[in-house]
Amino acid sequence: MEAGLLQGNNIEALPQFLTSLAIGLLIGLERERNPSAKAGLRTFALVAVFGTLAALLSTKLGSPWMLIAGLLVTAGMIIAAYLSNPGGHGGIMDEERRHALSLSPASPPEGENDDVSLRDARAAENDPGTTTVAALVLCYGLGAMVWYDLAKLAVMLAIGITALLYFKPELRGLSQKLTRRDLVAVLQFSVLTFIVLPILPDQDYGPYNAFNPHQAWLMVVLISGISLAGYAALHLAGTRYGAPLLGFLGGLVSSTATTMIYAKHVKGNQAMQNLAASVIVIAGMVVLLRLLVVSAAVAYGALPGLLPVLAGGLLSGLLIALYNWRKMDKAAELYIPETTNPAELHTAIGFGVLYVAVLLGAAWMADIAGSRGLYAVALASGLTDVDAITLSSLRLFNLGQLNEQQTVTAIALAVLANLAFKFGMVIFIGGRALAGRVAIGFGAIACGVLLGLFAL
Repeated sequence: MEAGLLQGNNIEALPQFLTSLAIGLLIGLERERNPSAKAGLRTFALVAVFGTLAALLSTKLGSPWMLIAGLLVTAGMIIAAYLSNPGGHGGIMDEERRHALSLSPASPPEGENDDVSLRDARAAENDPGTTTVAALVLCYGLGAMVWYDLAKLAVMLAIGITALLYFKPELRGLSQKLTRRDLVAVLQFSVLTFIVLPILPDQDYGPYNAFNPHQAWLMVVLISGISLAGYAALHLAGTRYGAPLLGFLGGLVSSTATTMIYAKHVKGNQAMQNLAASVIVIAGMVVLLRLLVVSAAVAYGALPGLLPVLAGGLLSGLLIALYNWRKMDKAAELYIPETTNPAELHTAIGFGVLYVAVLLGAAWMADIAGSRGLYAVALASGLTDVDAITLSSLRLFNLGQLNEQQTVTAIALAVLANLAFKFGMVIFIGGRALAGRVAIGFGAIACGVLLGLFAL
């Protein structure tokens, strides 16, 4: 009914212009806070509306040149403003800033707008203008998108652009924290994902048609991506947020490495037993969370059967982890596990080879020995790497070579074998005192997994 009223008054395009105005005001609000930017609230609003107007005229005239001409005018306008006054606040924003300053109090109340002042001070460097020019051009494009029935996407992009502009100090700080090793990790993961993966054939080979090069490397990318996210967050967050986050991130990278590192530190410092036990148990729980995410991404059909098993272990372990954390000495020293970059090429290739070997071995054993053969492979491979047997079982499930019960049981056995292996590591490296504390958490996780398994 509202659309009919608008059409009757020949203003049916008004909602598009109002949307463009809101987009321009949103982005302009952030630029207004930047003292060195030469385009602010009103300029961005006008440019967004101009983008919609240019798109409208381009449609009515049946020529794209009107839209292109508007883009050139917008870019030329802001570039000319920076060239005419590169060092000061002249050009487009002279009138706007003088008007804003005339309306603001000379001395704001103490403590007011502290966040604004801090951000303005951090952003007060001499802006060469590239960011504002790019933002204005994008704002013009978003205004044009609104006319072409892409308003929802335009609004989403406007929010993302505003956030990107606003968090400049945080992004700069993040980039300064990244070491050469971190950048190499990102580049190596990019190679794995965008160079190696696309060139691999997406075709089944080998016995049981179980080996698909593209699918196998996709699993490598998936595990490397999850591990790399934890690896980066672990080194960026450091020890500031305590044992729970350290155990969580360590578990994302490698729960086995985290267990080994903290068991070693306890051997030389008995005072941190409660802390180490908390970190090790949390890292063990995160393995279940990883498997839950991987299963949802790779074989959603197996999730109903896996959910009780993995969720049971998570909830049981969480209760013990919370109890250990309450007993932990808050003054105990935290250590960051020194793990290898999970996106390194040799690490990725090693996991890929293991995945393919376990995949073929599981298919072969399931064929000649049935479920018992599959479970034997799950127990053996789960001792060192639970991801490989999980992905292999899910792959065979997708191919129809395993049913849900066999898939869930194989993954549960791999989890239990992995817990047993890490517990043995704690005993031999960290000693019986630490093992006693970890045993309660690992035992709770194992009981939760078994209860979920028997409930199927």
